[in-house]
Amino acid sequence: MIPRYSVPEITKIWSEQYKFDLWREIEVLYCEGMAERGLIPKRAAREIRARAGFNIKRIERIEDRVRHDVIAFLTDMSSRIGPSGRYLHLGMTSSDLLDTALACQMTAAGREILARLRVLRSVLRRQAIRYRRTPMVGRTHGMHAEPITFGLKLLVWYEEMDRNVERLSRAIEEVRVGKMTGAVGTQTHIDPRVERFVMRKMGLKTARVTTQIIQRDRHAAYMATLAVIGASLEKMAMEIRSLQRTDIAEAEEPFTRSQKGSSAMPHKRNPILCERICGMARILRANAHAAMEDVALWHERDISHSSVERVIIPDSTMLLAYMLEKFTWIMENVRVNKRSMRANLNRTGGLVFSEHALLFLVDHGFSREAAYAIVQGAAMESAKTGASFRELLAADRRLRSRFDKDEIDALFDLDAHLKKIDSIFRRTLGRKN
Repeated sequence: MIPRYSVPEITKIWSEQYKFDLWREIEVLYCEGMAERGLIPKRAAREIRARAGFNIKRIERIEDRVRHDVIAFLTDMSSRIGPSGRYLHLGMTSSDLLDTALACQMTAAGREILARLRVLRSVLRRQAIRYRRTPMVGRTHGMHAEPITFGLKLLVWYEEMDRNVERLSRAIEEVRVGKMTGAVGTQTHIDPRVERFVMRKMGLKTARVTTQIIQRDRHAAYMATLAVIGASLEKMAMEIRSLQRTDIAEAEEPFTRSQKGSSAMPHKRNPILCERICGMARILRANAHAAMEDVALWHERDISHSSVERVIIPDSTMLLAYMLEKFTWIMENVRVNKRSMRANLNRTGGLVFSEHALLFLVDHGFSREAAYAIVQGAAMESAKTGASFRELLAADRRLRSRFDKDEIDALFDLDAHLKKIDSIFRRTLGRKN
């Protein structure tokens, strides 16, 4: 059973105290399982449960001498138990303890991240609904494209976070697996019933087959999932950074009352948190790559993966939890400049309605090639001279003879572009939103 603390901070999951609590519980449960099967005296199992304890400082001193963390732990704990301590670890190998404990830690850390993911998903949902009808220009290739709403942008993010919740849930289940199979996976000195007893008590599934270790494709998939979530956060943070640029100024991360933006330029409000998230996402990807390198080990096991995992797994889980908390705060308090959104939408004099004009002409008998040439010609002239795109279309002799001003004006109706926004929201969120 995974140890609980009054404040379940993710950092505590990777503390020495938490780790040794897990080791103690696994070793004690193993003895209790053996006692149930009649493999050791029940009295010994009761003594082990009552007396098992450890001192981290003493374990460290022993490890300095023996150069083996598990032996140091067992030496310290067995000395506190007395003669019954000889039953600790009986038939086990170090990885039986280490991999089972690591599965508990990765599961607990994954659940902490999952809780934060769900909070962010909820915030994005709420903000998407809030800004559902807030129009802004959509951009492709960094260029103005067609009108969208800020809420639609956030709805896309919400849906991505929903997928990430599913991905992480699967990754946690894949890594929530322990084992007690001995030195090469044959269970020569271990009763499979004892293994199942321990895993059930620890809240883990039992691996069907192993070498000396749980196979590291599970861990790589977990780490890759963390990196994918980080990439999603990077994408969203980068969008806020882009929208915060002075020449766009449509949305920005919060800037607190006493915050300073630059040591030299007092006017600056820099998107430092979003930039931080983008940088941290790179670490998650690098750590995921290292986890991939850990999959291939010599024969039934070597130890090259161990030193890597001691760094990348705690770092990535704590880092992603931090990133999620920061981005959730950003999105809860994001500053939306509706005036700038509207001004930018109108900045090109109606060019964002060019497809609307194109399809209108096709619907009224023009070939697509002819319609495209007319609309593109007016658009390029508008972009070059600053003349109104709408007026250029209305003045075109090929259109003037067939359509009146009201029909041309109708092509520039913003509501016509956004009329299906509500149905997209219903499709994504359900009818009650």
